[in-house]
Amino acid sequence: MQESRLLKLLSLLQTPREWPGVELAERLGVSTRTVRRDIDRLRELGYPVESTLGPGGGYRLVAGKAMPPLVLDDEEAVAIAVGLSTAARNPVRGIEEASVRALAKLEQVLPARLRYRVRALGGATVPFPGQAGPEVDPEQLAMLAAAVTNRERVRFVYRRHDGASGRRVVDPHRLVAAGRQWYLVGHDCDRDDWRIFRIDRISGLQATGVRVVPREPPAEDIGAYVAERLHSLKPSYEAVVTLHAPVSDAIRRLGEVTPIDERTCRLRTDADTLDWLAFQLLALGCEFEVHEPPELSAHLRVLAGRLTRAAAG
Repeated sequence: MQESRLLKLLSLLQTPREWPGVELAERLGVSTRTVRRDIDRLRELGYPVESTLGPGGGYRLVAGKAMPPLVLDDEEAVAIAVGLSTAARNPVRGIEEASVRALAKLEQVLPARLRYRVRALGGATVPFPGQAGPEVDPEQLAMLAAAVTNRERVRFVYRRHDGASGRRVVDPHRLVAAGRQWYLVGHDCDRDDWRIFRIDRISGLQATGVRVVPREPPAEDIGAYVAERLHSLKPSYEAVVTLHAPVSDAIRRLGEVTPIDERTCRLRTDADTLDWLAFQLLALGCEFEVHEPPELSAHLRVLAGRLTRAAAG
């Protein structure tokens, strides 16, 4: 029981903030006297826990000291930090937010010489070309993850999709990763409503030091909430196309297919992008005529010209 409590206490202390003894006691479900004894035990094990007196005093894990006894040498600590940073830049489903939280905790106890090596290696490394996506600063992710954990209000400048920028004051709730894209779900204090912010559009991030009372979230499943909101904002194109192929040869999973005669059929489908619609139609391998929307016809003409020029070269 004591061992599990010590691990939970250490996990709390590794979050970059100062913890009042009363708050630690509430989180752990013990008395403040037990908290003091557990702090002494962590110090005996070699963890650099610092305490301050007074009404605003508390406990925190000192940054820049020797690594706690995690059975990690300098090279292993650097390897783990670089790996976590890479995971934050190129998220893997299921470990995205955990990697950011772990990186935030590890950086708190890395000596300055090791932090320099981690950042130097990260700056000298480029990802292999592949899935497109905006670059997101892992340090900014770590700051937001800490604010979520600490229930701390933040302020930042946010650039909207139309290019306009404005200052926001937000109570952060959760980070959500989708491929290489990251989002912050939080309550916008000025608008008194929940908002979704693309993290690559955030600049000038600052922690205010203001602790906030948790609000009722906009949904139980925040990931599904973000997916639904983003999908509702995407343009949707509904296409009506005549395929010069019998209905038996058409790929019904593309949409609704109805026969016209023995050699042609009508396809009704939709997609979020014209590129995807064009790709699916070209992949059918048959002649077709686009009736709707006019944007798809124009897009196919542009593609046709590009392909003709490529073939001529």
